[in-house]
Amino acid sequence: MSPKRTHHTPLPRLVVISAPSGAGKTTLSSMLLKEFPQLQRSVSTTTRPKRPNEVEGTHYHFVDDSTFQDKINQNLFAEWALVHGKRYGTTRATVDSLLARGKNPVFDIDVQGAMNLQALYGDRVLLIFIHPPSMEALKERLVQRKGDSAESIENRLNNAYSEIKWSQKYDYQIINDNLERAFQELKTIIQHECLEKEK
Repeated sequence: MSPKRTHHTPLPRLVVISAPSGAGKTTLSSMLLKEFPQLQRSVSTTTRPKRPNEVEGTHYHFVDDSTFQDKINQNLFAEWALVHGKRYGTTRATVDSLLARGKNPVFDIDVQGAMNLQALYGDRVLLIFIHPPSMEALKERLVQRKGDSAESIENRLNNAYSEIKWSQKYDYQIINDNLERAFQELKTIIQHECLEKEK
């Protein structure tokens, strides 16, 4: 008979935050990481070019297509997906090292990646979907962001419709019509699912 656990530290969970491009998931996940030291961002590997404000190893690991393909061939990814024509993935080593240190890894990834992680880690994965207030509001945000071509914005909006259909498979859904209110909702979910109860 195994001894009863006397402390109430829950097993670390994989916190997956998905949303259509421009719905605010990066802002919300950054706020979450500042609030809870038990959470840590899982840094993805990507084939997309580095943006001027991004730092290698902090925002992403930037690699070329052949390096990414080598990692796929060696089965090093816990999940990977093709998004907007570029590949993004999370290595198993990244996830396992965070879990081993008792951290709850936070993933800012698309629905394909989220389903792949769930297939691998099962109930340890907490799926949260962030909705924009409306598709009109989403388009406005994408246009205001600058840096994206009209074609890219159109592509992202088309993807948003299919991503929103997948949101039914998520544990929680939050509408980001007010950042502070959406953040309070997100905080409550994390406290309840990751920090309070024993798994």
